[in-house]
Amino acid sequence: MDREVHRAGQAGDAGLVRIAAVGDVHVGLDMRGELRKSLAAVREHADVLLLAGDLTQHGSRDEGRLMAEEVADVGIPTIAVLGNHDYHQDAQDVIRADLERVGVTVLEGEGVVLDIGGHRVGIAGVKGFGGGFAGACGSEFGELEMKAFIRHTKDKARRLLHCLQALQCDVRIALTHYAPTKDTLLGEKLEIYPFLGSHLLGEAIDEGGCVLALHGHAHHGAERGITPGGVPVRNVAKPLIRSAYQLFSVRAHDGHAVAAPTEQRELTSAPSG
Repeated sequence: MDREVHRAGQAGDAGLVRIAAVGDVHVGLDMRGELRKSLAAVREHADVLLLAGDLTQHGSRDEGRLMAEEVADVGIPTIAVLGNHDYHQDAQDVIRADLERVGVTVLEGEGVVLDIGGHRVGIAGVKGFGGGFAGACGSEFGELEMKAFIRHTKDKARRLLHCLQALQCDVRIALTHYAPTKDTLLGEKLEIYPFLGSHLLGEAIDEGGCVLALHGHAHHGAERGITPGGVPVRNVAKPLIRSAYQLFSVRAHDGHAVAAPTEQRELTSAPSG
């Protein structure tokens, strides 16, 4: 279900929407002040900040509370999904509540629309799950545990698609923790690909008419990838990008969108509908 439209300030030149994104910040109790410092200037460079999961190190309540403190004064709309680390101690609901208390919008099978410079930018978010990729993926067959694993993956992908389709906006962006394409896993051990993402997320992103998909989770993967339908995918895991965040831009004109990672060539998407 969609959140209400939030006004998020003015876009740059000709409706250019600037996006800062990072995942896998893994805030621990010995890191007080580090993330706050690294995000201190983000409002000068971006209109919105997207956080791609694994916000905490071990998923504890104290870490969640500290994470909320670290992003409380970012100064621009902040949208997040949680990651597997944030679920580790079964405190994900508390972590979410602490983040929302300081103004972060946390998505799990939900969407939000931001009004930026007169353009409606829709963001659909879900943690996602594993399962593998076309030609080398799990199936809903056999033991109860295996069937439950794949059903969970299917449910996450289905929820992402429904959220994307429900967004009433000019541009759609997908935010996940798990990878929607194996392209951005290049560099990880092949044996663990099924635990890093699923092609079902990529199918949802294609069918949902996205202009850009952002994820984390794969610390040793690759930054750039693409879905079978041609949607640009970017891995923004902090250990991979080795910076406070990565910057992207999205431009909307008459229902069409172009996503261009900062200082990289423009990538043309299909109409967002």
